[in-house]
Amino acid sequence: MTQLTDKEKAVYEWQLTVPGFGEEGQKKLKEATVLISRVGGLGSVVAYELAAAGIGKMVLAHGGNVKPSDLNRQLLMTDSWLGKPRVDSAKRRLLELNPRLEIETVNANVSEENAAELVSKVDVIVDCAPLFEERFLMNREAVKQKKPLVDCAMYELEAQIMTILPGQSACLSCLYPDWPKAWKREFPVFGAVSGAVACLGAMEAIKVIAGLGEVLSGNLLSMDLRDMSFYKTKINRRDNCPICS
Repeated sequence: MTQLTDKEKAVYEWQLTVPGFGEEGQKKLKEATVLISRVGGLGSVVAYELAAAGIGKMVLAHGGNVKPSDLNRQLLMTDSWLGKPRVDSAKRRLLELNPRLEIETVNANVSEENAAELVSKVDVIVDCAPLFEERFLMNREAVKQKKPLVDCAMYELEAQIMTILPGQSACLSCLYPDWPKAWKREFPVFGAVSGAVACLGAMEAIKVIAGLGEVLSGNLLSMDLRDMSFYKTKINRRDNCPICS
């Protein structure tokens, strides 16, 4: 197993003392590769928290350039980077925080053409895409390739998260047998809402990789930040699910 350098032990000193994690957990993070589909309001915070935690490699997939409307929530984007590729801004900011991090950027969103290849490169997927088409492609490939997937989503002041362990828990198609085809990419949201669920998503990925605590497999965690209500719902595998049955 990969060893930790003295610098890494110093950087991660506080989390190394978490019971059940320690140096062995940190080594697992260092050896892991995570795919983050989109580094927008959700994905940018997921990526930042994972970089801070010591993930060894990230694959970042997000097409297009930085726009003014990105700046209220996409924390890896800056005003000086308007008009330039989002993934390049994300890579620049993440390496400022953690120069030990290896980053592969893909200036394209997840699609039928690239989903299988992207998933094949990683150990864990954190799905932060706003469109159901992308989310279901990630779900399909995660199940097919037996890769854990953390699915995060938000709308207005509401958010939800679920972890999918192929062969063990319900998948996204079990949760949404009839997903809304008319869903649009742009919707009302505060950056603080996407950031809140993103931190939970990063923690789920860390737990999956390090074998720490209990992950949200078979459970959907929902939250409404208007009144700070949180609740978990059991999601069972569907016998007739076209993806995981």
